[in-house]
Amino acid sequence: MRPLTRRDFLNESTLLAAAASTLAVTTAGERALAEEAKAAAAKKGSANDKLRVAVVGVRSRGLSHVHGFANRHNCVVTTICDADKNVVKGAIEYVKDKQGAEPKFEQDIRKVVKDKDVDIISIATPNHWHALAAIWAMQEGKHVYVEKPVSHNVSEGRRMVETARKYKKVCQTGTQSRSAKGMRDVMAFLHAGKIGKVKLARGICYKNRPSIGKVKEATKVPASVDYDLWCGPAQKLPLMRKRLHYDWHWVWNTGNGDLGNQGIHEMDKARWGLNQNGLPRSVTAVGGRLGYVDDGETANTQVILFEYDDCNLIFEVRAFPSTSPYPGKLSPKPKKGGRFHPVGNIWYGADGFMVCPNYSSGVAYDKEGEVIKQFKGGEDHFGNFVNAIRGKGQLSADILEGHLSSAMCHLGNISTRLGKMEVLTERAGYFKNKAADDALASMIDHLKDNKIKLDGLKCHFGPKLTLDTKKETFIGNKEADAMLTRTYRKGFEVPSKV
Repeated sequence: MRPLTRRDFLNESTLLAAAASTLAVTTAGERALAEEAKAAAAKKGSANDKLRVAVVGVRSRGLSHVHGFANRHNCVVTTICDADKNVVKGAIEYVKDKQGAEPKFEQDIRKVVKDKDVDIISIATPNHWHALAAIWAMQEGKHVYVEKPVSHNVSEGRRMVETARKYKKVCQTGTQSRSAKGMRDVMAFLHAGKIGKVKLARGICYKNRPSIGKVKEATKVPASVDYDLWCGPAQKLPLMRKRLHYDWHWVWNTGNGDLGNQGIHEMDKARWGLNQNGLPRSVTAVGGRLGYVDDGETANTQVILFEYDDCNLIFEVRAFPSTSPYPGKLSPKPKKGGRFHPVGNIWYGADGFMVCPNYSSGVAYDKEGEVIKQFKGGEDHFGNFVNAIRGKGQLSADILEGHLSSAMCHLGNISTRLGKMEVLTERAGYFKNKAADDALASMIDHLKDNKIKLDGLKCHFGPKLTLDTKKETFIGNKEADAMLTRTYRKGFEVPSKV
């Protein structure tokens, strides 16, 4: 295979868009009834028994959880829980429509996890609550579906795995691509060596993330919110941004940036495609919050290099539109000034490459760019979870997979945050890895294309951090080790040991 060039990196958004236009994605959940029909009759949680579900966090993604369980897979949503009373109306109305009766509303998750009339707790809270909510639930005998990233820091994820194993509970990670037929077929194709040995995976997260604005003083927390509960394990700080909801992603106290928001999906698939079942031996990151000054803290632009013993993974985050003016049979023909916000993955093998532009489909190409094979097929991730509880079928996204992929996002953020602030355009060749340095050069061109002033622009140039992959700690870097966990508020402590 020819060496990867800078032009290859400039063309990544084009490849993703081209693959997306080639494929018709199967509707998610179309096989739900077939999955239900296969459920075995076990005494507890059998296909004949209703499983009672509490959904925690329903403002946004949590509504999908409600839709996934309410009167489906022989489940009934009995409880809706959210720290904000004003966001639950839609969830309650949906459940009433599907099940004929309103679910119970509870603002305090501590009461929900102890409810003996609940079998499953499905968690779609902000990131800082994921681990503690899941651990509490499993300790109280519940099975858990938890959104991505499963953790707010590396240590939390490992505690979740240990808890699931100790209490023998099914714990599903919300990376739904792992249940998609198309993606599972892609992985089987890659792991069978159909494009040769894969030495490099790419994760692409080019989402449109404009500024969240800047406030001069603390914003009043909505009266409908129990702010102490909302903060939970995080520090209870004044609300120094315009919106409480969603923009929590962009501050370190509660979120993990887009790397841990959208990026975790692509990170998980990238690692899956490489067939790596552990953490990398090193991580190096460059990035920052570039192009605007606002109340956000997390990086909106990053290039991260993860090195394994026999392969590498490069991950990119961009907040601004990516242009795609490139000619060629793999490229779409966008209108003048056409822009894209692609997310997806590319794997480079000795005999070709694979492009996956979404959660459930892919296109394999040979070295000349000719299509070898296409893959498509949707998923029912909630159905997979319920079937696993009933002892029929294998769990698609076990909590261990969620921990490893989430941890990689945290590792990338740690290197970024520890980086020295240096002028971006003066550090060409920083990674000392051609593919990663080409990605960095492409990032600079991308900023230039979006009219970001580069003269004197500084960002974080992170250290190369090496890992003890068995202990999941850094080697010889106490400052980095301290960032593997956090200080918890009294009453909301994630245990250091299970």
